[in-house]
Amino acid sequence: MTHTRCSLIKAAFAVTLAAAGFSGAAQAQFQERTVRMSSGSSKEFPASLGMIRMSQCLAEKSGGKFKQRNYFDGALGSELAASQQVRTGTLELVILAPSPLIGSIPELAVLDLPFLFSNNQEVEAFFNGKVVDYFREKYRGIGLEFLSYWEYGFRHATNSKRPITKWEDMQGLKFRVMQNKVYIDTFSSFGANPIPLTFAEVYSALETKTADGQENPITAIENMKFYEVQKYLSLTRHSYSPVAVIYSKKLFDQLSKGEQQALYDCSAQGQKVALSATREMEAKKLDAMKKAGLQVNEVSPAELARMRERVKPVWDAQAKVIGEPTMNFVQDELKRIRGQ
Repeated sequence: MTHTRCSLIKAAFAVTLAAAGFSGAAQAQFQERTVRMSSGSSKEFPASLGMIRMSQCLAEKSGGKFKQRNYFDGALGSELAASQQVRTGTLELVILAPSPLIGSIPELAVLDLPFLFSNNQEVEAFFNGKVVDYFREKYRGIGLEFLSYWEYGFRHATNSKRPITKWEDMQGLKFRVMQNKVYIDTFSSFGANPIPLTFAEVYSALETKTADGQENPITAIENMKFYEVQKYLSLTRHSYSPVAVIYSKKLFDQLSKGEQQALYDCSAQGQKVALSATREMEAKKLDAMKKAGLQVNEVSPAELARMRERVKPVWDAQAKVIGEPTMNFVQDELKRIRGQ
């Protein structure tokens, strides 16, 4: 063996040892533990795929020590019940929409405002920007450690009566909406009759004509088979549904710095998977629903602008609840993102 080759082998061996040592040192920061993560969505939802990637990432970083068990379909309780368990420290992780926490963090209502975002590019820039640190402190104030924002996506309107091409087309329609004042006021401003119901009650309400229509992201509309009892899907993009990945602050504070950082990093990986899956699934599910007979229509930019103008009173009313600092912060961020 030549001297040069021998030197190269020794160098390569030294690098391998160093890498192994580094990996071992990193994994030494982890204790053997199993944490639970709760979601109200089915295993097929994009956010659920993000949960699966997050659990894989934690296992990889910890050498299998940090195990995350995922529970879907509300198996550990409703979003509200799960969020309360996380606050008390009887559950480690939950993925949930802002709505269940608005009573404790009024500023979160800003994320429910109609027509807050225009497209996916704005959304991704916003939820990976200054908003993370801004809301993290507010979550901590009620015993929650905010890791990152994922999504359910833009929300659209379906109904059994007619296509919605302008806000006037909603007049007189009975629309199922979330049990959330922003959504109730938004559809009231369009002249619709909002019917607040839980998500589990939607299909039955549409089937029995208790409601003429409903609004949800495309993935939810297809997954829950609402297209079976609806005739029209109008791509209104009237609202956007983010979801937060939340850890119990009480339990988070007991973790090592390495474990805490791994949760941030793996939540970010889960976000990438969830967002990518949303984009891919929306296109496929929209096509599948069209083939099943659902009539789909776009809403023109001019009519979307008229809808935005129509809901200004909703913004004005909610601004009093949300507070001027948060309203200004969010609007300034969006201006920055839009280059205004």
